[in-house]
Formats: sequence, C-alpha cells, structure tokens
Amino acid sequence: MTHQNSLEKKFYQLKKSCAGKILDLHKKANAGHIGSSLSCLDILIYSHFFKMKPGDHFILSKGHAASALYTVLAKSGQFPEQRLESFCEDGTLLAAHPPAGKLNGIIFGTGSLGHGLSLATGIALSSRFSRKKFQVYCVLSDGDCNEGSTWEAALFAGHHGLGNLTVIIDNNEMQALGKTKEVLDLEPLKQKWTSFGFTVTMAKNGNDFADLHQAFAKLGDDESDKPKCIIAKTKLGHGISFMEDKLEWHYLPMTDEQYEKAKGETKIV
Repeated sequence: MTHQNSLEKKFYQLKKSCAGKILDLHKKANAGHIGSSLSCLDILIYSHFFKMKPGDHFILSKGHAASALYTVLAKSGQFPEQRLESFCEDGTLLAAHPPAGKLNGIIFGTGSLGHGLSLATGIALSSRFSRKKFQVYCVLSDGDCNEGSTWEAALFAGHHGLGNLTVIIDNNEMQALGKTKEVLDLEPLKQKWTSFGFTVTMAKNGNDFADLHQAFAKLGDDESDKPKCIIAKTKLGHGISFMEDKLEWHYLPMTDEQYEKAKGETKIV
C-alpha cells in the first residue's frame, strides 16, 4: 500500500465515523443544518488530520455547520467524544453555532456569515507582531461570499500579503433561500479571488480525498506572500441520497425513517 493510499484509507474511515455521528447528533437534538454539515465534512477532516500542524489556527465561518466541526475536533482529541452527546442541549457548550473561546480548537464564535474571514485575516497578520510562524485556515460558504465584509477582508489579505492564510470555500452552490446562482450569483468565482490577490486552485470534487489532496498540494508549492484560496465543489447533504442538492436539508430535522435510511448510507460513504 502506498503512502497516499494509506492516507486515503484513514480519511474514509474518519469520514464514515464522523458522518454517522453527525446524523446521531442531529436526530437526538431534532435539529436542522444537516446538509450544511455534511457538505463541508471532508474539508474539515482533511484540514485537521492531514494539513494542520500544532500552532495553526482554524475558523469555520459557516458556523451553522457546527456539528461537523465538533465531531472532527472530538475525533482529533480536542475534547472527549462523550461531550458530543450534549449537542444542542440546554446549557451545553456544543450549541447550534460554535461558542467563542470555550472549546479547544474553536477560537471565535461564528455563523453570522461574513465575519469569519475578517477574523482569520487578523490572526494571520498578528504573526508579524508575535513573530510566531503558523498557518490560518478559514472555511467559507457560498453565503459568506455574498457578504461585503468577506470581500473587504479578502482585499486586506491581498494588500498585506498574508501568505499564511488559506481560504477554503465550501462551494455547494446552495444557501438559505435557494440556489446561489439564483439568489446572488458568485461566478466567475475563481477570477474574483484571483483579482483580490489570492493564489487560487480548484477541487473539482471537494467531497473526495484525492481532489482535496491535489488542491492542497498545489498550494503547498506556493511559498509567496500571496494568500491562498481553494474553491471546493461540494454537495449539500453529501453522501445521503435523499439529501444531496436538496435545499430543504439546509433546515429540516430527520424523521425516524429518514434517520434509519441515512445511517444505512453512511456505512458505504
């Protein structure tokens, strides 16, 4: 088995385990935002287990996908997995959106879209004053890219040459009120980020290990002072046949029957 095959095997084992746990959490809490969590799960797994080093920072700007982040952090040992059972309960630290500074691996509360990249650029810039070397990874949604504050932050990052900043866009082409191209079309998205001074690459299938691995590897060769961006084409509700690309799974909780069907499908993700 080659080294990449070994990494890929580990990746898909984590994916099955995390996807199943996400479904468990949402069913128990009778909570929505399942589709949003499943679309970015692969990105979070790759970032935390295959890319980030000690001292690096991660911000999930699309905070409504909190269950994916909680699950990945628990699997990586940031807090006990038993704590996941308190997801969305009264008084829990594992709220529907990430809390600020309460859990290892979560440095800011997020979910009001458009704020995450501003926070990430500030952290990236701070390395010049602290003289510490680290990378900052920030995952954005299509909805984040509708917000003016995102583009202000992108302009800032390009101008100041924040080469230690990597943006990953969970480009599932859906958002709260409909398809992105109908609500507020982002295309040509790659050219936009390039024009703001970013080195940009694409992951044609952001729910696939090989494509993510290749996209990150391409950026790894760029040691310039330009910030970086990966546009990862994903699917809302990835891995669950009746959820994929269906807008209602931005919101809906699962019935018992839907939960059983979804759980069966995560075994073959």
